[in-house]
Amino acid sequence: MNAQRRKTRVAWLSVGSNTSLVILKLVVGVAIRSVSVISEAIHSGVDLLAAVIALVAVNEAGRPADDTHPFGHGKVENISGTVEGLLVFVAAGWIILEAVNKLRGHAEASSGTGWGVAVMLVSSLVTLLVSARLVKVGRETDSVALQADGWHLRTDVYTSAGVMTGLAAIWVGERFFGAHLYWLDPVAAIAVALLIVRAAWGLVLTSARDLLDASLPVEEERWVRAYITRLSPTVRGFHQLRTRKSGPVRFIDFHLLVEPEMSVEDAHRISEVIECDCEERYPGSNVTVHIEPCDGSCTGTCLAGCLISVEERLAHFGDQGTQAQE
Repeated sequence: MNAQRRKTRVAWLSVGSNTSLVILKLVVGVAIRSVSVISEAIHSGVDLLAAVIALVAVNEAGRPADDTHPFGHGKVENISGTVEGLLVFVAAGWIILEAVNKLRGHAEASSGTGWGVAVMLVSSLVTLLVSARLVKVGRETDSVALQADGWHLRTDVYTSAGVMTGLAAIWVGERFFGAHLYWLDPVAAIAVALLIVRAAWGLVLTSARDLLDASLPVEEERWVRAYITRLSPTVRGFHQLRTRKSGPVRFIDFHLLVEPEMSVEDAHRISEVIECDCEERYPGSNVTVHIEPCDGSCTGTCLAGCLISVEERLAHFGDQGTQAQE
């Protein structure tokens, strides 16, 4: 099964599971008049919308580059992740508003808390399995949209468990101690909302950074620099390294300095080797190498990535190279 098909299938799994959970939570929440269970139903509703967005994004991002999108459609996944995060903020605000109203006495006490505990337990187990699958496939296929959806659902495991704990405490207090702990229901709902906001903030930051063409993570750029350095003495230096990411595709381009007498054929062969090695390390990478002759001009930019020693510069270029360095 190719990567695109795997991504589509797991995205459909997320849509199907969220649809089932929305219906189950809403029916039980309304039946037992639990604002925390209803808030979880709304949360799962937002998750369903986010899962649909992720599904569309995965399919759209999988389209090859064309005349109007020469760099591909990968950023659709980043847009999807950003929209998911913003939707979660809206859902969290609604949950907090409803919970505060109940704390002020504008809602009736919950009943049938045992059903609420049961549905939250089912929700936690189902969501844990689906989120683990989403994150796994998202990492293996480098899909921003699937990873965002997976981590988004991972927070649902904890929020469902929190609501379940609150409802269980209400049931135990009422059944064995005669205590009315109905206030735990809206408090649990507020805790759910705060966890959602925290997850949404990280989701938006992660997804939006690539929309602004931020550089690749430090460890990835470090690998590129170390790799080029190992090509010495065939390669004399490099500069103007620029990186960015669009969905699962990494873009890497830089200027490579070689001997002025090197043939075009040999220079082209070096470029091809570099491109193949980078793509092997980071599948789907788009690597652009600009070949330049190392002619001893030794500008500040050039010296920053110089791979030959001072002695070698003196031997090749005389005082010109060392003067430029000073």
